[in-house]
Amino acid sequence: MFKLRSAGHPAVVLLDLKLPKVDGLEVLEQIKSDPELRAVPVVMLTSSREEQDLVRSYNSGVNAYVVKPVGFAEFVAALKELGLFWVVINEPPPGTVGDPKLQKNI
Repeated sequence: MFKLRSAGHPAVVLLDLKLPKVDGLEVLEQIKSDPELRAVPVVMLTSSREEQDLVRSYNSGVNAYVVKPVGFAEFVAALKELGLFWVVINEPPPGTVGDPKLQKNI
């Protein structure tokens, strides 16, 4: 599934449960089963408030679960805050894309 992606690893993955051709949990399980990608944080960004979706997502290895705000302005603000947290505030595992030691070499 990830053969066509560009080289390198993302700092964070924003993933929806309800994708057009595949279940978001299937994508999550593929990411978390790949030794090169499992440390990449995955945020489930979805419209579902169902407890079973929340539980299944965390059981499958999601790092955060965010219910999409309804309004566009609120949605954009939430994305900015998520980006700020995962790329600037969060301390990533050593050796991952967000590791400050690696940023010197980029």
